[in-house]
Amino acid sequence: MPDIGFLNGEFMPLNQVRISIEDRGFQFGDGVYEVLRTYGGVPFQLNAHLERLERSALAIGLNMPVNSSKWEEWIREGVKRAGYPECRVYVQVTRGVAPRDHLFPNRTTATIVMSVREMHPLNPGLCDAGVVVITMDDLRWGRCDIKSINLLPNVLARQRASEAGAFEAILFRGDTVTEGAVSNVMIVRAGHVITPPEGMHILSGVTRQFVLNLAHKDGIPVEERNVSLREFRQAEEVFLTGTTIEVLPVVRIDNALVASGHPGLLTKRLRALFLEHIER
Repeated sequence: MPDIGFLNGEFMPLNQVRISIEDRGFQFGDGVYEVLRTYGGVPFQLNAHLERLERSALAIGLNMPVNSSKWEEWIREGVKRAGYPECRVYVQVTRGVAPRDHLFPNRTTATIVMSVREMHPLNPGLCDAGVVVITMDDLRWGRCDIKSINLLPNVLARQRASEAGAFEAILFRGDTVTEGAVSNVMIVRAGHVITPPEGMHILSGVTRQFVLNLAHKDGIPVEERNVSLREFRQAEEVFLTGTTIEVLPVVRIDNALVASGHPGLLTKRLRALFLEHIER
């Protein structure tokens, strides 16, 4: 089955997509993106992803070239063309092609790119055993709530985690935890799920909000507030959320175990609720 590419309204094999060297996404990282996945061939939380894409574009002064209905049509068509049991869909919009200049070009057409690849679920063993994370300074820019294609700090953080034998890097500013390099982070304390609040220093994940809604519906108390590094390290449970990792328990932070060093009961409960919803 083929990996599907898409450029400015045209589907093609992914390896045939060609973008100009003068595209502002390549030159400046001047663009926004989304990553979504399917379950049973159906895009998960598609509207939420498209709404965030539009918010990100608006935040950088980029006019969205098409509406949500057209995006949905293209995404569903791409999934159908790929024919994989499950797909991972990447969509990106840049300000387009123009001679290199920091100022916005007066007239340019946005570049729309999409790729559809086979989705390979996370190893179930990681979900059962939990993962290791490290902590490090958050060196990203001040508008992390915009899903921008400027991802070098995230790349460096994830690389450092990999070199340390960890799954993820949890970032902090001063003494306050923000999020992971590619995930949102939550802790459990006294039966409450606690997670950093929405704001400029985190990207409010679609899966993050979905899991918080599941917790509310199940009667699990939720707090969206700042979490200090000390509170993070002393948490009863820690877990990550994200499009490709769903609900993933953390069992070690740097060189210290999280509680007993095994996934916690509330984390397991939320993961079970998530999977039950997917099954339905």
